[in-house]
Amino acid sequence: MTDADDIRPRHDDPAQAPAQAPAPDLAPAPGTRAALKTIPAYKPGLPPTSRPGVTAYKMSSNENPFPPLPGVLERAHAAADGANRYPDMFCTRLAQRLADDLGVPTDDVIIGTGSSGVLMQTVLATCEEGDEVVYAWRSFEAYPIMVGITGARSVQVPVDQRGRHDLTAMAEAMGPRTRLALVCTPNNPTGPVVAHQEVLDFLRAVPDHVLVVIDEAYVEFIRDPAAARGLDLYRSHPNVMVLRTFSKAYGLAGLRVGYGVAHAPVSTAIRKTAVPFGVSTVAQEAALASLDERPALLARVEELVVERGRLVAALREQGWRPPETQANFVWLATGARTEEIAAELSAQGLSVRPFAGEGIRCSVDVPDANAALVAALRAFAPGR
Repeated sequence: MTDADDIRPRHDDPAQAPAQAPAPDLAPAPGTRAALKTIPAYKPGLPPTSRPGVTAYKMSSNENPFPPLPGVLERAHAAADGANRYPDMFCTRLAQRLADDLGVPTDDVIIGTGSSGVLMQTVLATCEEGDEVVYAWRSFEAYPIMVGITGARSVQVPVDQRGRHDLTAMAEAMGPRTRLALVCTPNNPTGPVVAHQEVLDFLRAVPDHVLVVIDEAYVEFIRDPAAARGLDLYRSHPNVMVLRTFSKAYGLAGLRVGYGVAHAPVSTAIRKTAVPFGVSTVAQEAALASLDERPALLARVEELVVERGRLVAALREQGWRPPETQANFVWLATGARTEEIAAELSAQGLSVRPFAGEGIRCSVDVPDANAALVAALRAFAPGR
């Protein structure tokens, strides 16, 4: 089996592998918790290296390569005139609009600073020291950070050889202290979705007191008809919550606004953990304006989905075997050469997200960026 065949993390004990190397073994800073010594720091995607004569592309953060949708910046600029005032802490208009669009009770909608902000609120609302959170690994690298902040323990269940969740193993990994299960679909950074029937089977094995979070940050890019439908699962199961964001498909990553949908009293508890006034008026208005531009959104997303297909096909023609991605990124198992390849791509003006010893995640970008990526990766293709 080659690195291209197997995307699983290479750790002696992958179920307990940290997201990255732990912080140095230093004494806690004055007034800080000792637990922070073992929590990895989040590593954002780096910008590309600028070189004369080379067009640089940032493909490291799964951002939308296009600017905000038509009319959004105008609404945002107008909202900025009121920056001397606090925003609506409960994001009332945005919550009501989302509730109407999704067909859910307004009280079930939680607005936060991106879907990751809502997830951090959720972990704080449900977990304390000694509790457990079960999730696939490798998955979103913020998961172990959020869990560790509360003093809870991560129970990481390895993804399979094709980067997919093993929901049966996740159910078996649950114990009496399990409070949360996180299901990232499409999975970041590997790309596959979980099937709707798989989640239904999983939920039958999950205790009622465990909150199952369906993390759908990339839901707009899904084209697989068998993929899990988070809102349907939420409607049929009181212990299911859905996360979504305006950062990816909507192109508002810099404004930090996302949402969750959960049944009361879960939603009520989650709102209690919010940083007051965390979502700005500018972000709220930009999100509302974006919801008014659904036809333009769908056209933009379809353009990226088409580019995704072209990129994956070109990489497979070179000999790469990326998992079946339903997101706006692709995963390449580069194993021990990961950092070498990422460094060479950076030297050519292409920033990607490396995970040392495992692989690299590459965002789907505009055609010229994708073509440049394929050309740069040719020298490292399996079998060369």
